[in-house]
Amino acid sequence: MSIWLAILVIGLFAAAAMAVAWRVVLATGNSGWADAFWSFTVGIAGVAAALAPLGGELSARNWLVAALVAFWSLRLGTHIARRTRKGADDPRYAELKRGWGDDWPRQMLLFLEIQAGVALLLAVAVMAAAHAPGPLGIGDAIGVAIAVLAIVGEAISDAQLRRFAADPANRGRVCAVGLWSASRHPNYFFEWLYWVGLVPIGLGSGWGWISLVAPILMYVLLRHVSGVPPLEAHMLRSRGEAYRAYQQRVPAFWPIRLSQQTPAGR
Repeated sequence: MSIWLAILVIGLFAAAAMAVAWRVVLATGNSGWADAFWSFTVGIAGVAAALAPLGGELSARNWLVAALVAFWSLRLGTHIARRTRKGADDPRYAELKRGWGDDWPRQMLLFLEIQAGVALLLAVAVMAAAHAPGPLGIGDAIGVAIAVLAIVGEAISDAQLRRFAADPANRGRVCAVGLWSASRHPNYFFEWLYWVGLVPIGLGSGWGWISLVAPILMYVLLRHVSGVPPLEAHMLRSRGEAYRAYQQRVPAFWPIRLSQQTPAGR
């Protein structure tokens, strides 16, 4: 199979999967299913990219990267699906739908197909890392360590938020415990860090630099487009001054204050 044929097949799969996600969102009225579908879509696309028969036998690196992507996808997708099944509409999407108005179904479809494009780009980055030639080495060990740390860190932050929200005494309060005391969005930080793990795995090959696309793309999306901005707007609307005070104390993304920040939404 040629690289371009593999990319085409993966792209068509991602577009079809997110179209199904759109139908599920319309049927249930809960946009959280979009993120669950996306997590599983990226996982399937990533495993397919890692194991694509591009010539020659599959190496240990192919299977290693496929396992990392599958582990990440199953953990995140299952978490989001469980949360969506029990909860109301995702606040980020609710904020986006507020801005889209009556045109939100069409805008949602467009948004989810853009997400399909993101899934394809991530799969290409996975492909670049997985198909790097040569035996496993120190770069692979570093990449695995970063990816596992990120998956564990994101799972911990999700669990801390879930426990906080489950306590009736915390109703209306801002979660600032554990990892949430170091970053306002530690789950997004660890999500970005996971994709950083691909870089040292892939840099040993001539086109392994393409693996850099994943962390760059995810940082832009999470920090500046579909992650932090709409969620911060929702939190300011629902928590008011308590959240503004939280913004003053805790950085938005990095778990360390690099400079004096202007809180989002002000």
